[in-house]
Amino acid sequence: MEDQTLAVGSLNALFEVTRPGAAMALDADADVVVVPTASVFTGAPEAAWAVAQVLAPLDVRVEALMVADRASADEPYFVQRLGEADLVVLCDGSALHARSVWRASPVGAAIASARRVVAIGSVATVVGDPMIDPRGGAPTTGLGYCNGLVVTTSADDEQLDRTRSLLGPLDTLCVLGDDDAILHDARGWRVVRGAPVVTRGHDVVEL
Repeated sequence: MEDQTLAVGSLNALFEVTRPGAAMALDADADVVVVPTASVFTGAPEAAWAVAQVLAPLDVRVEALMVADRASADEPYFVQRLGEADLVVLCDGSALHARSVWRASPVGAAIASARRVVAIGSVATVVGDPMIDPRGGAPTTGLGYCNGLVVTTSADDEQLDRTRSLLGPLDTLCVLGDDDAILHDARGWRVVRGAPVVTRGHDVVEL
């Protein structure tokens, strides 16, 4: 099976992209690990539980890996489980905290090499390079797990206009709405759910 990364706009879209026949369909008893690093300031256990509840109708096995800080990002068990899992789910929350914990860490390397990954909400912005700083919309350094597209989540028109002005002329920006999902695999990026807004410069393009 080829490596796949799926970026979804919100937790609400997670079931739709993992149900039978969907882009990241899961078999019954699939091994799913949840990484709530980005949710540490708002409640990592609660974020992991919310993912488990969404996936419950699929009869999969879910384990939360409490990777909260740089120290836990070195934990060998977490690295092992990320390599074994049928699916890795990265919870929404603080994209900048997730970046700081995962960058140049064993857990970050394991996420980068995981076979199938779903990144939810703002954390979907971290997997490429550049990423968009949520504090003001400027491009900054991402983790570069899968490149070729700059991903951001919905923001006000003024911030999005600033983001487009600051990106390079060849950079393609995808604005994920709550119900949108885009997939990265060996063929590049493509839309698998919804209608995200994709632009190059200030011109609307197709993904």
